[in-house]
Amino acid sequence: MGIVKTLWAAGRVLGEDALYRADDTGLELFVEGPGAYHPDAGQPIPFRLGAPFDVDIEDYGEDEIEEVDVYFDTPLPDGSGRTCGGGGGMGNIGFLARLDADGSLRWVAYMFQSNPFIDVRYEGATAIFTNDWRNCLTLDLTSPALL
Repeated sequence: MGIVKTLWAAGRVLGEDALYRADDTGLELFVEGPGAYHPDAGQPIPFRLGAPFDVDIEDYGEDEIEEVDVYFDTPLPDGSGRTCGGGGGMGNIGFLARLDADGSLRWVAYMFQSNPFIDVRYEGATAIFTNDWRNCLTLDLTSPALL
């Protein structure tokens, strides 16, 4: 079992903003989440993916591995799997994950400043995740980067 899957099975994730795949590859992730009292609270959360990289545990110290709590785990409408999300740390950390129908991890996205995600709703293949500040992050689950 790879690094990303092993950590996930233990309720932990690598603690740098990225989308980590079960095959130990990843994509840089850029997310800005305005705070609850920020003038942009309740607004869409930008989600930009960057350069690909290979995950190497040697690049991470023990303080860069985070324990996470799952706040929702919701089946996809087509039955192909589910998404889950939640948070960790001191309240500013959020994560989202895509799981296959058998429960195996497909990817997990760690976001240091998004705040915890508490809910998801689906509109076809689009997932709309809401954090605890009422900000929404919309992802097309058919996007090649998220398959």
